[in-house]
Amino acid sequence: MQKTIAMAAMLAAAGAVQAADNADLAAIRAQIDEMKKSYEQRIATLEKRLAQAESNTRTPTAAVPPAVSEARQPATSTASGFNPEVSLILQGQYKGMKDVAERGISGFYPAAGHDHGEGAIPGISKRGFSVDHTELVLAANIDPYWRGQAIVALVDGQAEVEEAWFQSLGLGYGVGLKGGRFRSGIGYLNEQHPHMWDFADAPLMYRAMFGAEGSYVQDGAQFKWLAPTETFIEIGAEAGRGANFPGTDRNKNGSGAVSAFAHVGGDVGVSNNWRAGVSYLTTQAKAREGHFEDIGGVEALGKFTGDSRTWLADFVWKWAPNGNPKYRNFKFQAEYFNRREKGDFSCEDADSANPGACTGGVHSVYRTRQSGWYAQSVYQFTPNWRAGLRYEQLDSGHRDFGVNAANLAVVDYRPKKATAMVDYSWSEFSRVRLQFAQDKSMLGITDNQVTVQYIMSLGAHGAHKF
Repeated sequence: MQKTIAMAAMLAAAGAVQAADNADLAAIRAQIDEMKKSYEQRIATLEKRLAQAESNTRTPTAAVPPAVSEARQPATSTASGFNPEVSLILQGQYKGMKDVAERGISGFYPAAGHDHGEGAIPGISKRGFSVDHTELVLAANIDPYWRGQAIVALVDGQAEVEEAWFQSLGLGYGVGLKGGRFRSGIGYLNEQHPHMWDFADAPLMYRAMFGAEGSYVQDGAQFKWLAPTETFIEIGAEAGRGANFPGTDRNKNGSGAVSAFAHVGGDVGVSNNWRAGVSYLTTQAKAREGHFEDIGGVEALGKFTGDSRTWLADFVWKWAPNGNPKYRNFKFQAEYFNRREKGDFSCEDADSANPGACTGGVHSVYRTRQSGWYAQSVYQFTPNWRAGLRYEQLDSGHRDFGVNAANLAVVDYRPKKATAMVDYSWSEFSRVRLQFAQDKSMLGITDNQVTVQYIMSLGAHGAHKF
């Protein structure tokens, strides 16, 4: 009897232990199931956010709101939170060419470049070795809705603010806004910085339009709209101070220059794509100075006051096998401009001790209609080597100086220039270029030029525009 009771007690105890073990196992399985469900929900949420981010990257719509963690961060950020993209562009050269006292483009209004110090030699006239152009770039997202960038150009021991702008990131509906100092969106080459150029210097066309710097920089505001279509369609407009050539700086309310542009483009198969555009710039000048020569060989100071209107057309074609430009690619680009100016022109001899035809100042009408173009192609035949050709020609066209036509030594001329280059890039951050050019932009002078240039990029470096 006692044995039977003991056996029953042992069986009951074993059942209780087994029941307890089963309960623990069930609890563990429940916890595992709960963790699986939680992680699956989190993964699904992250995948959804990733899909939204990729969609907004492909199509410029409203910005994705910043992720908010369960424990919210303080509204104010610390100084260590500012982490901008910093880069330094080193661009220098050796240039061999003829010694010409005042380089210019015959038949076109002399456009003064940047004056980086009294007695300095302008960049386009500097022979031998030089640190041509150095740029310090600071850029960062201000918040999820705006981005800012500042570029300080360092030339001959002085610094100037080349660009300083803010730009929208996600206003939606393909709308983009930019404000501050920026390179205008007109044409094709104008928005590109010198280190992005395929040749060591700007085309004659851009120097004739905008001066020695070869680009039009605007202080103002820019509006862009990108159409939600498979074909690339971009429309933009700008309003700004208009202080740079062909305009002049004026102390006035409102805008001094207005521009508009439209670009279209697309793909042709897998290996080809293109872009074409048309642009318009209108601005005003007040006593815009330029150095001329009167009929007696005396230097004369001309001053133009009036309207300047410029039309531009651009076209770019790119080819890369199967759309991969790393090993081989080809680019063709061409631009054309037509400018008309109308207003008042005054002529005054600069040397009072040697009076000439413009003594006392002579006022007259001034009307011009001028044009020009360039075409270039660049072929990258290995991952490191490229070669290119460029030909350009301008037409001084019809120029009416009124009564001052009898006082000034002005002639009609068609400046020309042919250029060949080859460059080697160790990476996207380092490049050396050798360039040969025959320059006939000055009447009666054929200048055979040799340029050796280096371009080195330090730090963060964003992708170049199309």
